[in-house]
Amino acid sequence: MKLVCRVAVWAIAGTVLAGVPLRAAAQAPPSGAQQSTTQKPTTPPPAATTQQPTTPPDEQQKYEETVVVSASRTEEKLANAPVTMSVITPRTIQQATSQNFAELLRPIPGLNMTQVSARDINVTSRGATGTLATGLLALLDGRSLYQDMFGFVMWDFLPVNLNEIKQIEVIRGPASAVWGANALYGVVNVISKSPREMQGTSATFGFGGFEGANGQDGGPLWYISGTHAQAINDRWAFKLSAGAYSQDPLARPTGTIPCDRPEVCLVKTTTYPPFANSGTTQPKFDARVDYDYPDGAKLSFSGGVAGTDGIMHSGIGPFDIQSGTVMGYAKANYSKNAFRGSFFTNILHGDADNLLAVNPLTGKPITFAFDTRTYDFEASNVTPIGTHHALNYGGNLRFNTFDLEIAPNADNRTEFGVYGQDEMFLSNHFRWTVGARLDRFDYLNDLVFSPRTTFLIKPQDNQTIRLSYNRAYRAQSVINNWLSTVIARPVDLRALGGPANYVLPINIVGNQDLTEQSLDAYEIGYSGMLRNRAVISAAFYVNNVKEEILFTEDVHGKYTAANPPANWPLPPVLINFIPGQSLPGRFTYLNFGRYIQKGLETGLETPLNRYVDAFVNYTFQATPDPKDFDLSELNLPPKNKFNAGMNFTYHHYLGNFSVGYTDDAFWQDVLDAAYHGTTKPYTLVNAGFGVRWGSKDQITTSIKAVNLGNQTVQQHIFGDITKRQVVGEMRVQF
Repeated sequence: MKLVCRVAVWAIAGTVLAGVPLRAAAQAPPSGAQQSTTQKPTTPPPAATTQQPTTPPDEQQKYEETVVVSASRTEEKLANAPVTMSVITPRTIQQATSQNFAELLRPIPGLNMTQVSARDINVTSRGATGTLATGLLALLDGRSLYQDMFGFVMWDFLPVNLNEIKQIEVIRGPASAVWGANALYGVVNVISKSPREMQGTSATFGFGGFEGANGQDGGPLWYISGTHAQAINDRWAFKLSAGAYSQDPLARPTGTIPCDRPEVCLVKTTTYPPFANSGTTQPKFDARVDYDYPDGAKLSFSGGVAGTDGIMHSGIGPFDIQSGTVMGYAKANYSKNAFRGSFFTNILHGDADNLLAVNPLTGKPITFAFDTRTYDFEASNVTPIGTHHALNYGGNLRFNTFDLEIAPNADNRTEFGVYGQDEMFLSNHFRWTVGARLDRFDYLNDLVFSPRTTFLIKPQDNQTIRLSYNRAYRAQSVINNWLSTVIARPVDLRALGGPANYVLPINIVGNQDLTEQSLDAYEIGYSGMLRNRAVISAAFYVNNVKEEILFTEDVHGKYTAANPPANWPLPPVLINFIPGQSLPGRFTYLNFGRYIQKGLETGLETPLNRYVDAFVNYTFQATPDPKDFDLSELNLPPKNKFNAGMNFTYHHYLGNFSVGYTDDAFWQDVLDAAYHGTTKPYTLVNAGFGVRWGSKDQITTSIKAVNLGNQTVQQHIFGDITKRQVVGEMRVQF
């Protein structure tokens, strides 16, 4: 594409790139740390007074210094976390090849990404990631970004710029024992820098383009951001930031929907329906004020707003989110010693039009106006008990209100939860963590209990074996319970002597009898240092998933001869002309029994010399094993994933190169079997190069490329086509 070539030539004048290797998932502290984590402390370490780690933002975090807050909702070394974790460092974030969070998270073992449109990305840990992925909890400094109406994450509502992010912590497994509902498969917690950690003014501008596909043109993309932070005195500090991202629509797939599983895809002649695809524009603004008390306590106020538009895919087809859709938030946080209290509110307002589903009564596309409000109060503390125990405890109260056009009977919800965790220091070589959470929802009949236990064995200072059990759950969303609409589906009845385009009405309804989806996870993991240089890690897990909530055809709601649809043009007996293949009359959400998901994750990262680091990891995900329902009801994740890369920093130059392979996958989360299918394996090659300029290296120019090989990549069977993307970027630190 000419645009991409022009961008490449323009940007080569100076360049900086993407993707330092991830400081991922190792659980053992290396020798040489300031305090051996295998030694039994005189007093168990309480939480620190701030939520964020203290590693300088401009240095690459060393593994032995990495501190996380997401595993237990309090600061602890990564080596002692009771769950499998990965940490994305500040340098990795700053050198990212894309502003898209999918590309930032993609190299982490066990994480599955799908980019379905220019704006729509979905993330799941240790499971297939369909449209509206519902099993992973996303947070910004502990504030939930999870949209309770649909039960999914809109990543474009992160109000901060990449240069404001200190690190990203990823829990690759269940975490409901401390985080409660919706931390079913994992947690992604974005930790931002405080105003004092990023004083000064900075600006970033990027412009580029991407290739087209299937005879469709590509288009440009651009982004701009600015941040100013200042410490007024030893008490007050503030931060202001703003930014925007814009991208033209990606290419839509054409032709017949592919499927190489004839036992699952009953119809193999369905073509992709045409609709006008959309790009996305995403403005944002954020502000934060901190006050430090003389006694060490801290008070922080923050607030912001993020907007979006573009395609959101769902089980009833794509919705085009209209311009003016915004989510605003406000948050207050107080901490002193190990105590922390906070309040936040999320307010979401917007409109969307379905591009395929038509209301048969009006003949117009289904519209979806939504207005939701969330209010959350939280408190937590850590108390030492004797010399061998550290008790971590807390709870939260959450209120939600809803005004949803496609779920008019939805009103409000109230949730309450408490948790406790005891970290026991048994000896120099053994630690044991036991914890649990209890939640009460006004829309569930029973309390929800989420236990956790992890036994850490440390044969040496820099070696850790972890044995763990976790139970997690996902509460049904408001749409799961209260969805209520009707769509028109054209049906060709010429073979039976009827019209070529009969409009069949199909009811799409929620299910108030749903119960929560749960997961029991068993895991054994190892991590350690080789010759105090290379970090090696491995984890094998077994997930026992129960009562998964899936969107499916209700077999009891089919049209029959005794129950024909309105204005049926043929004799009713012809509705069931082929026995067992009655016309669908209703789709809904149902709980599906139980299935087993197993997997293996391995990783290695090491410095090759003082200038170059390298990483490699491999993920295996077995085909799920359902016990009391058919496999065709599930999305099937890619069996094999592989990532490898290296990065370098040499004087004024820096760069990176990475390769990621993803196996084929099966998707069934859009309406019925006619729209189900398989995506092909794909390999993404990302690269970049950059140069620092100025007397103090305050200017960085770079060129960044995603999918350098220009492979045709379709990450979901109903998703858009992604091709090569090239961006030139300039960053200035004033």
